[in-house]
Amino acid sequence: MQLKIKLLALIISLFQVLIARSQGIEKSVTIQVDASKTIGDMKPFWSFFGYDEPNYTTRKDGQKLLTELTRLSPVTVYVRTHNLLTSKGNSTGPDLKWGFTDAYKEDEKGNPVYNWTIVDSIIDTYIQRGMKPLMEIGFMPEDLSSKPDPYEHTWSKGGNLWTGWTYPPKDYNKWRELVYQWVKHSVERYGKKEVATWPWEVWNEPDIPYWSGTFEEYCKLYDYAADGLKKACPECIIGGPHTTSPRNEKAYKYLTGFIEHCLRGKNYATGKTGTPLQYIGFHAKGSPEFADGHIRMNMGVQLKDIQKGFEAVKSFPDLKNIPIVIGECDPEGCAACSEKRDPKYGYRNGTMYSSYTASSFARIYELMDQYKVNLKGAVSWSFEFEDQEWFAGFRDLATNGVNKPVLNIFRMFGLMEGERISVKNDKGFNVADIIANGVREKNDINALACKNGNVVYVMIWNYHDDDVTAAASPVELTVEGINSNNVLAQHYRVDGQFGNSFELWKAMGKPQQVTAEQYMQLEKAGQLQLYSSPEWKKITKGKTVLQFDLPRQAVSLIQLSW
Repeated sequence: MQLKIKLLALIISLFQVLIARSQGIEKSVTIQVDASKTIGDMKPFWSFFGYDEPNYTTRKDGQKLLTELTRLSPVTVYVRTHNLLTSKGNSTGPDLKWGFTDAYKEDEKGNPVYNWTIVDSIIDTYIQRGMKPLMEIGFMPEDLSSKPDPYEHTWSKGGNLWTGWTYPPKDYNKWRELVYQWVKHSVERYGKKEVATWPWEVWNEPDIPYWSGTFEEYCKLYDYAADGLKKACPECIIGGPHTTSPRNEKAYKYLTGFIEHCLRGKNYATGKTGTPLQYIGFHAKGSPEFADGHIRMNMGVQLKDIQKGFEAVKSFPDLKNIPIVIGECDPEGCAACSEKRDPKYGYRNGTMYSSYTASSFARIYELMDQYKVNLKGAVSWSFEFEDQEWFAGFRDLATNGVNKPVLNIFRMFGLMEGERISVKNDKGFNVADIIANGVREKNDINALACKNGNVVYVMIWNYHDDDVTAAASPVELTVEGINSNNVLAQHYRVDGQFGNSFELWKAMGKPQQVTAEQYMQLEKAGQLQLYSSPEWKKITKGKTVLQFDLPRQAVSLIQLSW
């Protein structure tokens, strides 16, 4: 009897696997691209990155990754980081979700003492590479905190995260002077022409316990900071509030209430009406889970955040064409949580993260067009973590100096310049479908395309919210509107074999002590690779057809040049 039960269970298990593998598979997917029909600029909003731990900036692997990011494309890369004003406190060094600069202290008489050495080393690292900082004014220095004890958080030890660095200043005039001195020093060091191009912000996610003050106290914090910044550099840009997910009613109310304060409220610092607000910042996050024995993503809620954020901005006619920065734009909300902390974070090492990024960013372009907003940037809160295990499952772009598959999606975006062009796929999802239902019933196989002179780029992805094995899907790509007799076709790929250091590391036996030879092999595997040899193709009546199989969670970039 027990043997029969086990056999029946095995048959049921195999049947479930077959069903899972068949979900979302189309017999064929036909995608049509028309190079003669432009739909908008290929704005490089993707070239924004961020992280909690500012001290990693100057470490060997941190500098290596920053150099990689500057080589993605000719466009400027912006970097946002927390803790640029945080004090060291009693900490022995930087840690997960923790960093410091010791920029502000007070002497025995309570007089400010400024030290920009660590801040300068961080900003210098960006400027030397042609990057620009998205300057976050935070967090509260220990000697200026209204509740400094305890100061350093104990998050990595399972303790309290929201300690003295989250509190309002004990003296708002000293806070204003701190910002003034910081901006003044920046102008002296880098020049006003350069500093005037940096977006500045005040704090991070003040609608949750990152800020242990009231809404009114945050508005006051912002007003005093803006006043100090403008006194040092009237041309400098300031905005915010970088609140959390606007799909949440409380966060939406905080965002719109802050905008209302800046437009028509009484300025706490000057007593006048209104406060400078030169860009709007909010955050957007997805929500994965571990369900039915596998990871299940939820892109729909992240896109809902962006939709609601755009709606919030559009509800203020005074803000027409104001730049928008999605200050954190990610599949979920904890970069420093590893796969060991929660298995749902296991998507980050492999191709699920890369295909999610391609699909979601394409839908951000769609929302940008739909709401006719001026989207400046979408910050991927993903960098690298020092002194951690190989492929530990953090939300990062590289592990121990080796690029992960997701970074190759940014390399693909880095190649895509010019104007976006028309893509048709009658069986494909649109952004409204994903917001309403996610990507559950079938695979999301679709494309984003652009044209720059005599080059056409088509990014095609095969994404599904469920991380289960499935067969590859055949794709037929037709590109028309080509004014040439021949084109050179180059096909780049990120999948289980190409542009994937993670799969090679697993094939090596998942070593934590990597040899010099293995390291070189992993480095090479982490680069963007051609799926096939370049091929000249004839153009018939202005169009060409390419056919290929695209595995689940894979991304291809087709480059046609003439």
